[in-house]
Amino acid sequence: MVADWGTAALAWFLFNLFRYHHLVVFREVSTLGEFLCYPHVLLGQIGIPFFWWVVYYFSGYYNFPVSRSRLNELWLTLISSFVGVIILFFVLIINETPFAYQLYYQFLVVLFGTHFGLTYLVRLSITTHFLNALKHGKVFQRVVLFGIGARALSIAGQLQAVGYRVVGFVPVSDAEEQAVPDELLWRERSLVSERIQQQAVDELVVVTEALDSIALSQFLYTLYIYKKPIKVWMDKQSVPFSKIRLQAVNGVPFATITENNFSPAEQNLKLFADRIVSAAMLLLLCPLYLYIAWRVKRDSPGPIIYKQERIGLHGRPFLIYKFRTMYVGSEEQGPMLSREDDKRITPFGSIMRKYRLDELPQFWNVLKGDMSLVGPRPERKYFIDQIVQKAPYYYLLHNVRPGITSLGMVKYGYAGTVDQMIARLEYDIVYYENMSLALDIAILVYTVKTVLTGKGV
Repeated sequence: MVADWGTAALAWFLFNLFRYHHLVVFREVSTLGEFLCYPHVLLGQIGIPFFWWVVYYFSGYYNFPVSRSRLNELWLTLISSFVGVIILFFVLIINETPFAYQLYYQFLVVLFGTHFGLTYLVRLSITTHFLNALKHGKVFQRVVLFGIGARALSIAGQLQAVGYRVVGFVPVSDAEEQAVPDELLWRERSLVSERIQQQAVDELVVVTEALDSIALSQFLYTLYIYKKPIKVWMDKQSVPFSKIRLQAVNGVPFATITENNFSPAEQNLKLFADRIVSAAMLLLLCPLYLYIAWRVKRDSPGPIIYKQERIGLHGRPFLIYKFRTMYVGSEEQGPMLSREDDKRITPFGSIMRKYRLDELPQFWNVLKGDMSLVGPRPERKYFIDQIVQKAPYYYLLHNVRPGITSLGMVKYGYAGTVDQMIARLEYDIVYYENMSLALDIAILVYTVKTVLTGKGV
């Protein structure tokens, strides 16, 4: 980021030298120094590099600074430079008055060529230096392998040949035969979290033949608490991972299960839009919030807002907020799914559920970063444990933030049983495999239609 700021500032300075000799508006400026100190020229020199930071953020360039190829770097730099230069041209440069209109083309070419050339050369030198350091073992990725068998030991050697350093092996099953050195064995699972922090671990890698698909999916849930990227070695029996894009590391196929199918640029745009829209909705809907709060309080005794723990991104629990639609004490016998004509639902609660008004407080969840506007609906761990017994690939949905609305909600609706939740899950898997901003917009349009027509139940 520092290098990008410097190259953006230098490119704009060189472009200003070109402008100085061609703009009619600055004919009254007698020296280059006076021109460079001209108020809006000076303001641009200071502010333009920060503008480029914004462009690079939305391009997704900073999302994965380590695992990026030089080809990908060239493409990202080219596209972001082109978009940024076009914006600057139409916002700043086109308002100026050159001697002839042909100079506009020169301005555009000079600014793009200077900015892209300087930015890419510096970025390429940094990336090349890093790759050389990686090749010679001067820098490396610290990983922990979950698995202690012969396969884990073999793959550890292959990883260490391409810039990874295995700092420990953790057993995943009592059925595994130990093949790894004792000095690298992390036998106590209770100490794994502390050791991950101490060793500054970058990734977790699962390599085991001791677990079937269902057991492996359940095991993966226990790894989300470490808040690290998770790779899983792909063998021919890893059926649930067929829905994930694969990555080969030194010829070894891995599935990075903590990533989703959104590009880095789309992820950043989606997160930004989520925050902006949620903040706007919380402000605009204040009168409606007050009215609903009054109706809920009048309808039945109890709190206005209902809070419940759900499982979110990367398996992390969070509190979801809703307007209360049920009588207090409706789950004294344990967790229960709601159903049509549920006697636990209050009279006004039925109206809210029909028009999805009970979900409105979740804009606060989105603003906090727990949820997104569009994404698979978050579930309780109690029901997740039942779902994964029949649909072990459910864990894939933890790779994206859960949403206020989802493809499953607009196409299927509420689920009253675990089997219905699994049926709705198929829609969410379709969403996961085809994630895009266009699909998000389509789901939001369907949601608005559902709300306006009262087809929420």
